Amino acid sequence: MPLTFRRALPDDVAAAVPLIYSSGPAAFDYAFACTTKGNAQDFLRWVFVRGRGQFGYRQHWVGTQDGQVLASGTAQSGEGNLANLLLAASQIIRFYGPLQCWKVLWRGVQLERIIAPPPKRTFYLAHLGVSSASTGQGIGSQLIDFLLQQGRVAGFSRCALDVAASNPRAQALYERLGFALQRENASHLPGIAAHRYLQRPL
Repeated sequence: MPLTFRRALPDDVAAAVPLIYSSGPAAFDYAFACTTKGNAQDFLRWVFVRGRGQFGYRQHWVGTQDGQVLASGTAQSGEGNLANLLLAASQIIRFYGPLQCWKVLWRGVQLERIIAPPPKRTFYLAHLGVSSASTGQGIGSQLIDFLLQQGRVAGFSRCALDVAASNPRAQALYERLGFALQRENASHLPGIAAHRYLQRPL
């Protein structure tokens, strides 16, 4: 089932956001569903259509077949950590408002102790999602292979990602694709599993 990959568009929001969310529902809910403003996907949809930042459509790729979005993911340089952090903070403040944003911001800081920002000069893959109706058909491998090629073209020499310790199936896929475990960050947060940082050369 070969996919065609392209940059995401605002109109992809209905298909892409559930895939983004599926890459880490526990973490997304912990950070973005802790207020009365709405659930995590409400925030992700709001940010996605605006385009900017690590959750915006401009940062994401989608894999399609017959016009249907079956996969989504993003990749970014560790050198953009500070810019992404500042933009995400401003988006959180705008969406949640001055009274409720502080809880979201604080929970984001706590999550970064478990899912740490990538090192500089590292091509970091994130928000990897595949349609639940299409799992087991090699789509995840196609998505990662495509993103790895983007990293090579951009001149990176190494690539990394994080995976929850509670998701051994995903870790097995990443290891088959050449990623090796570098470290595990224990979790002290309720409902959040330890996360493992994997890396491979490009």
